[in-house]
Amino acid sequence: MRTRRRGCGVTDILRLRAAITGLIGLAAAEEQTLLATAAADEAGTAHQWAAIPLVAHNTDFRQQQVQRLEAVNGGTTPAEFTQVDHESAELYAALATRPASQVARESWASAGDLVAAAGTLSAADLLDPTRHLWLRGRQLWLQVIVRGFWHPVGHLAEYYANHLQPDRAVKLAEHAVTTAQYLAAPDPARGMAIYNLACAQAGAGLFDTAAAAVGEAITLNPDIRANAARDRDLAVLRDSGRLAAVLGA
Repeated sequence: MRTRRRGCGVTDILRLRAAITGLIGLAAAEEQTLLATAAADEAGTAHQWAAIPLVAHNTDFRQQQVQRLEAVNGGTTPAEFTQVDHESAELYAALATRPASQVARESWASAGDLVAAAGTLSAADLLDPTRHLWLRGRQLWLQVIVRGFWHPVGHLAEYYANHLQPDRAVKLAEHAVTTAQYLAAPDPARGMAIYNLACAQAGAGLFDTAAAAVGEAITLNPDIRANAARDRDLAVLRDSGRLAAVLGA
């Protein structure tokens, strides 16, 4: 099955929409799974997030993308959102006060809103990086994947790794890679999924396997190179020299 695309016909755009829907759905379902298994009174900190504030953060991040797509559909320029400090004690405290039932409900709702909003965009809106100046040369569909899939799945895997479940983190990331392949997601999206797998593998002590996965991820999505050069999840690979050839290529 073809995954590289030159141009975008009717079949390709339908396949892309299906991939967007499926990947957003996977992330949202995994959030519900985590909430169903985590204790409601689970302790956490800004350096090791509990399940409820983590999913609440994912939801907020996803909802920002919904607002962007609604602005596109309305013919206006979306608001700029400030960069989040994931180690902010103030942010963590605010997220941790939300009731579990509210967090679960809003997670599903935001995923559905994002799928619905993406479904109303034209092919030009999704694919043409010059159509909207605020995208700064990026494709909108990939931004949707970042906020609806890559970001939340990365946080979920990080949660399991930080809570002494590295094998589960790896299995989650492997599931995401398999799903991206099954959906025939474009190369950049599959690269993101493989990058999350590399981070999970590094956390599980699978250093050589993780380094190889980083190389594969960069091949599929060259923009990931910048993340690999600074991501603390891959620090052990950089410090051991395993990423030198990958990042220097």
